[in-house]
Formats: sequence, C-alpha cells, structure tokens
Amino acid sequence: MRRREFITLLGGVAAAAPFSARAQQADGMRRIGVLIPFAESDTDAQAQVRAFQEAFQKLGWQEGRNIRIDYRWTGGDVDRIRTFAKEIVELHPDVILGRSTPVIAALLKESRTVPIVFVVVSDPVGEGFIATMAKPGGNVTGFTNVESSLGGKWLALLKEIVPGISHISVMLNPKTAPGGGSYYLRMVESAAAAIGVQLIVSPIQDAAEIERTINEVSRDPNGGLVVMPDVTTVAHRKLIVSLAAEHRVPAVYGFRSFAKDGGLVSYGVDLIDLYRRGATYVDRILRGVKPSDLPVQAPTGFEMIINLKSAKALGLTVPPTLLATADEVIE
Repeated sequence: MRRREFITLLGGVAAAAPFSARAQQADGMRRIGVLIPFAESDTDAQAQVRAFQEAFQKLGWQEGRNIRIDYRWTGGDVDRIRTFAKEIVELHPDVILGRSTPVIAALLKESRTVPIVFVVVSDPVGEGFIATMAKPGGNVTGFTNVESSLGGKWLALLKEIVPGISHISVMLNPKTAPGGGSYYLRMVESAAAAIGVQLIVSPIQDAAEIERTINEVSRDPNGGLVVMPDVTTVAHRKLIVSLAAEHRVPAVYGFRSFAKDGGLVSYGVDLIDLYRRGATYVDRILRGVKPSDLPVQAPTGFEMIINLKSAKALGLTVPPTLLATADEVIE
C-alpha cells in the first residue's frame, strides 16, 4: 500500500471512531453518566450515590483527573426520565449507571450499544433488558434488588405485628412498577393465601391517589398496607408515611428510607451495598470487559428496620422475637 493511501485510510478510521473514544485519546479522561430517578434533594438517594462514588474512587478513579461523571436527577417524573436518558446518551459516555426499571427502559430506547450498569431493577429478564442472569447479552448488566421470598416476608411481618389483620392493600404504580405491577403481585399472592389474608390491589400514580388509597384502607379496622418499592412510591415516601400515621394504617415497606422517615417496618435489600457493587462493574467495563460477559447478580444483603416509635403511636406491640432479629430498631 502506498504511503498516501495508508494515511487516507488511517484518517477514515479515526473519523469513524466514536466521539468518546476520540475525546479519551485527546485528554486521557473517561466519561460516565449517572441517571437517578429521584430529586437531587433526596438525602437517601444522595447517600447511595456517595457510596458509589467512594467505592469507585477506591478502584482508582478520581473525578476531574481520569474520570468525568455527568449526573441527572429526574425527581420521580417519568417524562423527565425519558428526557434525561436521551441527554445522557448524547453525551457519548463510556458507560452509564442507572437506577430502576423505568430508567433502564428509557436508556435502552436511546441506545443498544452504550454499556449500561443497573442497580435496583427487580426483573431484568421479564422486562426484556437481558437474555438470562448468567449471560445477559447485549449492552446491559447489573444488580437486582428482589428475590422470590420477599413478598411473603412483607406479608408475614405485617401479620406478626398485627395478628388480626385480614385485608392487605398493595400500593404500586403500574407505570413504574416491574411488569406493570404483575411482578410484585405474583410474589405476594401465594403468600397471602398461605397466611389467610385477602389482597386488594391499589394502583396509584400521584399524591391524590395515594391519599385516596390510604383513606380507603383506614376504613377497615383489620386492614393493612404493603407499599411496593417502585419509583413513584419512593419519590412520595414522606407523604405515604405521614398519611399512614395520620390514618393509623399499619404498613410495611420495601426500603429502609421509609422506616427511617417514620414508617412502621421495612424489609428489603441493602441499597448502599448495591451501589458499591455497581461501582465494581462500572470499573470493569471501563477496563475493557463487555457487559454481556458480566453476569447479573442477585442481592446478597437484606435488612429489617422496625420503627418502635411508630408502632407505639399505632397502639401496636412488636413481638420481642421480631425486635431481636431486626437489623435496626428506631426508638
């Protein structure tokens, strides 16, 4: 090949290279995007992101030196999730970290090539994000937040604290919950039959529907509430907790932030742990591993938080055996 032809060919290859790769060669900086479905003012979401940042830094990445991180916070708004997913992809990051089912769905509509690591996604196979847990395929991998016995645990906790409970309403938003809500419902339906309670599906989308649902539950002296962990319920957790307290509705929640904010009891995955583990996958992808070669991992740590102050306000006595097994008791 002649020298002029070789130079022309080389120039064509450089022009065809992704923008992020060219930028990386120019300044040695890698770039990641982080898309969080909550408000930037959410202190719990901030703590989880900090856990990611700290774990990521320990792996040798320092923001401003060898990595640039672009954050987008959507305030629980589904339309903003779609808008910022598009915006993040257009920044040409080397990898994206995203939380929740709606976030990953929005990102995949924008790109099937940019590597994506997810945290707090309940059913990635059922949602079509991956092929299998062991071999995800495509451009997505990450860490789930649910295992099959979780639904039964929620109902059993409520039944143990409120033995006379006979009707349990399940609060979720079909637009943001996995499988339109069917994924969670399958988890609790068999458990409900086993402990002898009737389930009532309570779909919500906004604050008004949340208030209406809790009002309805409060009319049944033997009623209770399971608040499913999806983007909408987490974004409205302070409203849900305050209304449950005001209307004296016993409720169980999927994340510790609810119990910390005054909810009766929570049982679910350790989210700080998921974000730390997410940092390891982002690191491995930046070092050349393909998402398709990283198996999706199930949660390894769960935690139960009991708010004893809230229990007393509801006139409930938490069994000592339950208190003894709690990871944290708020008094």
